[in-house]
Amino acid sequence: MALLPQTGAEDPAEPDAEGLGATAARGAAWSGVSTIVLRLGSVIVGVVVARILAPDQFGVYAVALTVQGILMTVADLGLSSEIIRSEEPDRIAPTVATFGLISGTGLALATIVSSSRLADLLGDRDAAGAIAVLSLTLLLAGVSIVPYGLMLRRFQQRELFLISLVDLIVSTAVTFALLAAGLGVLSLAIGRVAAQAISSTLQFVATRMRPHLGLDRARWRGILAFSLPVAGANLFAWILLNVDNVVIARMAGATALGFYVLGFNIANWPMSALSQMVRSIALPYTSRVPDSAGALPQLTAVIWSMALPAGVTLAALAGPLIHVIYGAKWAPSVPVLAALGIYGALRVIFDLFSGYLYALGRSRPVLWLQVLTIVVLTAGMIVMTSRHGIVGAAWVHVGASAVFILPGYLAIIRATGVRMTALIRACLRPTLATLPACLVALAASHLISRPLIALLAGGAGAVALYLAVTGRWLLSRLARIRGPRDEDVSDPGAAQIP
Repeated sequence: MALLPQTGAEDPAEPDAEGLGATAARGAAWSGVSTIVLRLGSVIVGVVVARILAPDQFGVYAVALTVQGILMTVADLGLSSEIIRSEEPDRIAPTVATFGLISGTGLALATIVSSSRLADLLGDRDAAGAIAVLSLTLLLAGVSIVPYGLMLRRFQQRELFLISLVDLIVSTAVTFALLAAGLGVLSLAIGRVAAQAISSTLQFVATRMRPHLGLDRARWRGILAFSLPVAGANLFAWILLNVDNVVIARMAGATALGFYVLGFNIANWPMSALSQMVRSIALPYTSRVPDSAGALPQLTAVIWSMALPAGVTLAALAGPLIHVIYGAKWAPSVPVLAALGIYGALRVIFDLFSGYLYALGRSRPVLWLQVLTIVVLTAGMIVMTSRHGIVGAAWVHVGASAVFILPGYLAIIRATGVRMTALIRACLRPTLATLPACLVALAASHLISRPLIALLAGGAGAVALYLAVTGRWLLSRLARIRGPRDEDVSDPGAAQIP
């Protein structure tokens, strides 16, 4: 289902090369605001749900979300990335829409038919109903590939924020209404489908386009040649994030999975916000900036300066955080969060690197890296989960990321002309500044007996110390990426940073 302009509608102007940095910066700002606000709302909803549901019920929904998350990636087929990077998005839109509709419909039907078998495979038959309901989101995502891709291409993060806010409100209202009616885990699945339906509709409204299907015989092979490796890489990336759920569900059961998923979700609080911001700008920015290889070190430094302290501080304050927000019954999640907070920081950088490589059309190396990583990660998960339970599974993520995934990405991007010395030097200050901030958080966590006071003191102290060391440095890096302000474009010296 492609998009054609309605009569009298004007397409939003796409930024030219000169204004790309400023437009991307505004998009990143809106994306950051969006993810912080929406993540806060999701956290509040998640806290309430976690206090209503038992750990085993939480695990049942986690099993269903594992299946839905993997298949959602497949439904995209990498087509939204092709819309973002294409020089002729309007011409390929009908073909992209047709492929998206076929993919989403086929996967939704296949998932509904096989929901019981998928639930058995993951070791929890109770998840079959939730899997079947969530499969409807695959159809909705396939239908809305083109408007979503166009909004990212145009840096329409403000509109995406408003749509996501509506999504959160609808999902929360439907979920709690059905929980009150006694539907249990199915309430979460139905709420997710209702919200996805509203979001997909609003994406069409925001782009001011109407649906249209088609197939361009001269372009469809080229579209698939780029998008399928991207889809494969995205699929394996999702498997990397969910293979632990599969292994834990099979080897340790739904209750252990519930504890693990809670820790994973908390680790994703700041990382999801940063990852969403990175994904929203990395591909459209690096695909059009004149010197993407030269811009990557500075962009990496800015992202790393936010991701690393957030992940490390979260890990250091894992105990007080879980006890204050979720209660003592979720204490087994504490060591899981301590490990996954560190892993989350690395994952944000991997999102940036993959977006940069997609912009250059180098999706195949990313795909092969993901394939090899899955083999390493799966083997490690099986061994460590059998010996050390969910804590061992969490540390496998950290080890695989530091020893295998990061060196793999660095080798790939080095071949594109990125200077490794520039990349390492750009990330040095935030890395060093994170160490004393982490010590402050650890001291508060271990020396203050009251969890709430430890959480507040440790968090505030770590943030204050880190910003004191890196604040001015970070602002200067952001200014370089943004480029000159519109009113200063005529002044050649306006963009220079002392």
